[in-house]
Order: sequence, then structure tokens, then C-alpha cells
Amino acid sequence: MTSPPLANGARKAALAFIFVTVLIDVLAFGVIIPVLPHLVQQFVGGRTDTAAYWIGAFGFVFAAIQFVTSPVQGALSDRYGRRPVILLSCLGLGLDFIFMALAPSLAWLFVGRIISAMTSASFTTANAYVADVTPPERRAKSFGMIGAAFGVGFIIGPLIGGFLGDIDLRLPFWFSAGLALLNFGYGLFVLPESLAPEHRAPKFDWSHANPFGSMKLLASYPQVFGLAAVVFIANLAHYVYPSIFVLYADYRYQWGQKEVGYVLALVGVLSVIVNVLLIGKAVQWLGERRALLCALLCGAAGFTIYGYAYVGWMFLVGLPISALWAIAAPATQALITRQVGPDVQGRIQGALMSLVSMAGIVGPAIFAGSFGWFIGDATPVHLPGAPFYIAGGLLLAAAFVAWRFAPRTATVAASQPA
Repeated sequence: MTSPPLANGARKAALAFIFVTVLIDVLAFGVIIPVLPHLVQQFVGGRTDTAAYWIGAFGFVFAAIQFVTSPVQGALSDRYGRRPVILLSCLGLGLDFIFMALAPSLAWLFVGRIISAMTSASFTTANAYVADVTPPERRAKSFGMIGAAFGVGFIIGPLIGGFLGDIDLRLPFWFSAGLALLNFGYGLFVLPESLAPEHRAPKFDWSHANPFGSMKLLASYPQVFGLAAVVFIANLAHYVYPSIFVLYADYRYQWGQKEVGYVLALVGVLSVIVNVLLIGKAVQWLGERRALLCALLCGAAGFTIYGYAYVGWMFLVGLPISALWAIAAPATQALITRQVGPDVQGRIQGALMSLVSMAGIVGPAIFAGSFGWFIGDATPVHLPGAPFYIAGGLLLAAAFVAWRFAPRTATVAASQPA
């Protein structure tokens, strides 16, 4: 069975609430993007190659923790509702940003990232929230609005982070802490619950509240399992951005914090355009399956341009092509949420987040490691764009899997697994 959609006015209000919640969280993360790698670089004596390896280690641990905790968060939201999970996430992030702002050493900063991984739940739960309040035929467009929140956050966040980071590398962490705590206050007084008591899981299910049980849950839905593989491969490719972009831009184009902030803001503008204006039309025109395939191919083309670009303006040429990749995630989410009922949406989203985290365990090692290797003294060939070539190949593989497994017709399955 599927969750009964809210009346149109109530649905729009609920989506507006979750949009603002995600937006503030993305702002908090976006603000620290331009400065975190440079803070790590400061702790390791200014060496770019050493900082790249440490950023890879940060990403590895963050993803490993989320791999374990995401299914727990999904199961909790299925049992007790989406609202308390989102609120705890916002509170935890706010306190953790304060911890990182005060970190006196690389080790303390590392501990702060571990705490961030444990408390980051709002993004996963937001997807389940959207599935709760939106009928299946409108979900791709609604997931696109969540993507737009990411885009707006990445327009404003890195710009603020670059500006504040030029004053003090610690200042963006204090600003992010204020945003996350503001989000907690907003949700505490405004955010409604989306999952009615009658649609909640009857008990907290430990068998699915662990990463291996969640993988078994995905496997029990054959239509979902192939799409889950697309989620994993595409997110593995996406980890090239947090793993190397700031250091790559500094190394190859001599872009500082402000320049990186401007580029990330442009990425955000393009993301908003795609998510707000193009996703609904693309899915309506092409269907979810073909929209997914076209988006993955555009992402692969964009990564190829990034890898080849030996001057900054060439990198910028790839941005609008790569931006069309944003269509893939809402199309995939819409296809997946059609296959399951409301009582397991949280666990399915938690399982998918575990796959994203699994990609994050592998991705930083691949991308930061290859970047450090191909710019290091021992490399047989100087190829700083190698990580982007690898990411483009991964998206081609994801397109093949999507072609093979994405359903050709739109169906809404029952809650019970096969």
C-alpha cells in the first residue's frame, strides 16, 4: 500500500517546511567546504599531497560511520516518525560544528567529523518525508525541489564560507553551528510530522537497523535492487568532488578560497535551474527511465571535460553539461519509492544511505589517493585530472546498469517484499 497523499495545500506546506530544513542544513555544510581542506593543510605543514591523503581519511571515516548509523536512523523514523530524527540531527550537527571550531589539532578535527557522521540524518529522512506526503506520480518533481534546496545552499554557503574563511579559517564553523541550531529551533516549533501513527512500523526492527540487514531488505525487492546499484555507483563517482575539488582547483588553477566559493556558487545556480525548471519537464517528456540514462551520460561527459581542462575556463565549460546529471537522483528516487509502501520508506532510504556511505568508504581512497599519486614525486606520469576520468568511467557503468535494470513502465508496488 502507499501512503495517502495530503490535500494539496497541506502537501505544499509540508514540502515547504522540509525544503527549508534541508536548505539550512546544506548551508551549514556548504559554508565549511572552502575552508576545511585548507584547515587540514594548515595542520600538516602546508603540504598539498599530504592534505589530500588526510582529506581522503576524513571522508573514509565519515562514510564508514554513516554506513552503520544510517539504517538505524531510517528504522527509527519508520517507528517513531520523521520529525524527531530530523530534530536530533540538527541539534547534534550544531553542537558538533562548535566542537570543530574549537579543535586545537588535526586529531580533534578528526573526532569532530566522526560526530558529524553520527548525527547527519536529515538528508536521508527528508527523502522518506517527501515520499510520505507526495503521490507517486509527483515524486520526481518533489525530489527535484529537495535537489533545489541543495543547489541554493551551495550557491550561498561556499560564498559565505570563502568570505569568512579569508577572515579566519575557524569562523565558518561558528557560522555553521548557528545555522544548524537555528534549524533545530525552526523544526522544533514549525516542522510537522509526516508519518501518521497508523502507517508506522509496529516495532523497531533490529534486523533491518544494521547495514547488512538493510542490504538484505533491498535484495528482497528485486525492482529496487538494480536501482540501488545505480545509486551506489553514481555516488561513488560523486565523491570525487569532496575528495579533491578544493585541492585540485588550488593545484591546477591556483584558485583560492574565494574563487572556489564562486565556482561552487555557480554550480549551485546551475543545480537550482535544473532541479526547479528541467526535472519535471524532462521526466514528463522522457519518462523516469530515459531521463535517468541521459542524465548519467551528461555527468560522464562533464567529468571528462574536468579531467582534461588544463586551464580554469575549460573547467567552467563542463559545468552546465555536468549540471544535467542532477536529473538522475530524483528520477532514481521516484522509481525506487514506487516499489515500496510507507511503513518501510525510512528503512529503504536508510539502506540507500548505507550504500552512499559505502561509496564514501571507497571513494575518498580512490580519488584522493589517485590525485595524490598522480601529482606526487613518485608518479610515472603527471596526470592531475585522473580522478575525474575515473569518475566519468563510473557514470558510464552506472548508465549501463540503469539501462539493464530500471523498469520500463511506471508501477506502484505493495509494501510487502517479494
